[in-house]
Amino acid sequence: MSTSPVTAVIAEDEPLLAQELRDELSRVWPTLHIAEVVHDGHAALAAVDTHRPDVVFLDVRMPGLDGLEVARIVGAQAHVVFITAFDQYAVQAFDEGAVDYLLKPIDTSRLVRAIQRVKQRIGQRPADLGGLVDRIREQQAPSEGEEGPLRWITVQIGRELRLITVDEICYFQADQKYVTVVTEEGQALITTPLKELLARLDPKQFWQIHRGTIVNVNAVRSVVRSVSGKLQLQLKTRSERLDVSSTYAHRFKTL
Repeated sequence: MSTSPVTAVIAEDEPLLAQELRDELSRVWPTLHIAEVVHDGHAALAAVDTHRPDVVFLDVRMPGLDGLEVARIVGAQAHVVFITAFDQYAVQAFDEGAVDYLLKPIDTSRLVRAIQRVKQRIGQRPADLGGLVDRIREQQAPSEGEEGPLRWITVQIGRELRLITVDEICYFQADQKYVTVVTEEGQALITTPLKELLARLDPKQFWQIHRGTIVNVNAVRSVVRSVSGKLQLQLKTRSERLDVSSTYAHRFKTL
């Protein structure tokens, strides 16, 4: 008698990583049916409600609703494999909770081990993750300053997903619902809020210079004063000048 295939949902806010995980799962677990790939917490909840998957591959940090809160809600409905870049707090907490997890970048051998453990649990009642989430929340705050800064982002340019390292970025500029990522070669839009970006960028390299602008200080050629008396930044590889608001002018008073 045939059995229904195991179904999964992937929730990962970086599209390139989501595609990489999907490809690896297809290779090492070819019978797994991936019902949907989503990129934020609210979409993850909707996908679980729609597809009723057996397992959810869940990024810890996602926009809208983070993976920990998603896990608190869906943990009793599906087995969860966490995806995280922040092993400082995740490894200990996840190991103590006997929960499967993957560290970014995805390691195939670790993925295979996680799959083996998930297969053993299929058919069993998923664990209630509420207590684990609470423990991680307690550890998260003091570990916040220890987390590594953002190293790269993915953007969609036409039909292509492109990976941009932070060193390539000249500046970020808020534009209504989106943030424009500006490089020497051009620009693209992302949905990550400017405030969230600022929290994840290296403060020694990226400075907020205006309510809606974060600049890569390595991309700055000089500081100039406009006819109206306002400070502006001249970039090394782009012709436009960036306004510095009075709130952030003190950063440049010694230059």
